[in-house]
Amino acid sequence: MKVISQSFNNQTVIPGKFAFAIQDPASHITLSSNKNPHLAWSDFPKETLSFAVICHDPDVPSQGDNVNQEGKVVPASLARVDFYHWVLVNIPANIHSIEAGTHSSSITPKGKAASASPIGLAGINDYTAWFNGDAEMSGNYFGYDGPCPPWNDEIKHHYVFTVYALNVASLPLTGAFTGADALNAMKSHILDQASITGIYSLNPQVGL
Repeated sequence: MKVISQSFNNQTVIPGKFAFAIQDPASHITLSSNKNPHLAWSDFPKETLSFAVICHDPDVPSQGDNVNQEGKVVPASLARVDFYHWVLVNIPANIHSIEAGTHSSSITPKGKAASASPIGLAGINDYTAWFNGDAEMSGNYFGYDGPCPPWNDEIKHHYVFTVYALNVASLPLTGAFTGADALNAMKSHILDQASITGIYSLNPQVGL
């Protein structure tokens, strides 16, 4: 199975228009256009009945004490955890690509509904938990929201877009299901999978 993108090449920098935020010399970061990137997949098993797309960042700090704090850094030595940026299941077997900007084309304070997904069934990404308690941003963030790593992180972040070919037409998921929920539901149904990885940083001292 193969996955490609017209938006970035494997192991290269994701353009800022596909991110939640970009660098800003005056304020460290500023919000970006937050478009989803293009994805296309091929060479999947003929028995495939549906596809799923998961994007996760495995480089998120396990502790947030120093995140985006003046005069501090998030050290490279800090343990890292997964952060899900896109959870999409039940993509029909006759769909083999997603065009850029069709699943997200802006930042939506207070989240967006699952019905905003033009194909498949969207779960919530981890901005839902990140913004919990924020009066201006709190809500359920269904579908795609792009990179926004800490601007003081010593390491670059990797964004892994994985497409799964499944042997079922739909997974029994409803409501605000998470990336972990989707992976658990599909684990016994995966025929094949392939990934493409983009890199990103908001720290000007991190070389990309």
